[in-house]
Amino acid sequence: MFAFLKTNARWIAGGFLLTFFSSFGQTFFIGLSGEELRAKFDLTDGEFGLTYMLATLGSAATLSFLGRTLDYMPGRKVILFVLPCLAAACLLIAYAPSVIVMVLALYMLRLFGQGMMTHTAFTETGRWFSANRGRAISLVAPGIEGGTAILPVAFSFAAATIGWQAGWVVAAITLLVFTLPLVRLLWSVDRSPSSNEVSDTPERTARDWRLAEVLRDPLFYLMLACVLAPPFIGTTIFFHQDYLVELRGYSPLAFAGAFPILALTSVCFALICGQLVDRFGASRLLPFFLLPLALASAVAGLLDAVWGIYVFMFLIGVSNGFTATLLGALWPETYGIRYLGSIRSVVMSAMVFSTALGPGLTGALIDIGIALPTQLLWMAGWCILACAVLGLISPRLVARSA
Repeated sequence: MFAFLKTNARWIAGGFLLTFFSSFGQTFFIGLSGEELRAKFDLTDGEFGLTYMLATLGSAATLSFLGRTLDYMPGRKVILFVLPCLAAACLLIAYAPSVIVMVLALYMLRLFGQGMMTHTAFTETGRWFSANRGRAISLVAPGIEGGTAILPVAFSFAAATIGWQAGWVVAAITLLVFTLPLVRLLWSVDRSPSSNEVSDTPERTARDWRLAEVLRDPLFYLMLACVLAPPFIGTTIFFHQDYLVELRGYSPLAFAGAFPILALTSVCFALICGQLVDRFGASRLLPFFLLPLALASAVAGLLDAVWGIYVFMFLIGVSNGFTATLLGALWPETYGIRYLGSIRSVVMSAMVFSTALGPGLTGALIDIGIALPTQLLWMAGWCILACAVLGLISPRLVARSA
């Protein structure tokens, strides 16, 4: 692993930085300013949630088109407009003069932060590596966990000392002065999948499917219905964490104190999954990757004891680690790398859409009397059914990548 990282450090580091600073467009980071934004524009929780959902849905619709630029220009050029646009969104959310401008800022944060930053990192990594694709993606993916662990603390400190608006200004400056020049330098040299790559495992990359072919492939929709479970379920649980804490009578500190378990487990199992992907292939592992999420959903739905929080966080960490690495390798292994930007942009759009749909749909069910623990058992059933479906189609996917 260390020899591989040393040889490929520049490409891995560039992808890691993009996933790390994608945090500025992630729900957990934007939520740090939620109270200030609601107070500034006199919005209720429901009204703010609605504007956030609309902005997220808009970003999902746009991403399916904007993400295709990676098929026509290298990532080092794509970041020249992605990072400045994300920096502009940081400034806009800080000084938005109206609700309409705030929605525009949220839309840009979601599109260029959660969307294009991670899309660019995983698409380029999937292209640059073949025999060691799983290992490479497993080193890029933990940037998300790193951002989750570090940036909220940094922003909270900045907000407490210089104000929340100035905190967003610092975020914009960081993107323009530090992240953009460094990633551009790291990615200034392109990489061929066959260069600097030593492995005793076969290269697993299918022929290059065009997007139109993929959209006519029934297996694509079966996979998509299954891989949407992690973003839908994960966003739902963490969006409604206050409700769950109150329902179960947990201490808020007990729930918050379990997040380090989530972060550490995610990183460890991302690295483990990378090794497994390189050895067995993403398609062979596909039927099993939702099992930890099924167990996590069942634990959250059934266990009332406080220790259940820590079991749940551990299992969600296992799920997050496997999901990020496995899905990063799955699409190039199944559909090739020439049109990977277009294909992944459709997948990313669907995943972002699911993160917008999850909290709203489950919240509506709560309002009509269907408690979240009951819904979580349904979600566990979704994961088990998805595992069965993926078990049926996995042999066909393996044949394609052979």
